[in-house]
Amino acid sequence: MGPRGNKGDEGARGRPGAPGVKGVKGPAGPAGPRGDKGEAGSAGSPGNKGDTGARGKQGPSGPKGPQGPSGAAGSPGNKGDTGARGSQGPPGPKGDPGSFGRNWKQCVFKNLNDGRDSGLIKECIFKKASDTTGLRVFWSGDLRLANCHGCYRRWYFTLNGAECSTPGAIDGIVYMVHGSGSKKNLHRVRHIEGVCEKIHKGTVRVGFWVGNCAGHGSADAYTGWNSVSRIYVEEVPPPQA
Repeated sequence: MGPRGNKGDEGARGRPGAPGVKGVKGPAGPAGPRGDKGEAGSAGSPGNKGDTGARGKQGPSGPKGPQGPSGAAGSPGNKGDTGARGSQGPPGPKGDPGSFGRNWKQCVFKNLNDGRDSGLIKECIFKKASDTTGLRVFWSGDLRLANCHGCYRRWYFTLNGAECSTPGAIDGIVYMVHGSGSKKNLHRVRHIEGVCEKIHKGTVRVGFWVGNCAGHGSADAYTGWNSVSRIYVEEVPPPQA
């Protein structure tokens, strides 16, 4: 090779040429390694409420919980319709003696004016409810004697035609002295009363009578003059022991 010649002077630089056509995109390179996890971003704004989803199938029943406390009483309900009448129950036990209500009667006579000296004056019919009770009776009215001395008459009760025997007769007497020749004719309201026991239940005929006293003769009697007289009858509980 011969010797290099001297470098010539540099020529002027030409203008840049027009850009060339974009080349075809080459194939993607392989993925690079995963980078470090970045910091969490701030919470975003709540999203809009989504539509209600379809109702799911009912799950199995859970175990029964403990009983809760009783609630406050509610307002009374409306009155229900009257039910059908039930069948009659068995008879109850027998009550104690004397547990009945009060049972009484009075027979009243206005201006009786009965001048008989002996016999039945008046009768009062009574319905007795129990065998164990007693019967209280009384007479209230005018009785008198006239035109005799050392005399008396007896007024008394009968029950179904017989005098009381338990505990004893129910009677009263009027006695007078120095009354001969109509010197005395004193009418007085008198009261004769008593209780008779062991009288059977049912109808009882309570009679008021006038008659002789034992050992004495007759006398002029008069009953119920010019006034109101009465026979009172009442069923009473048995006496105390």
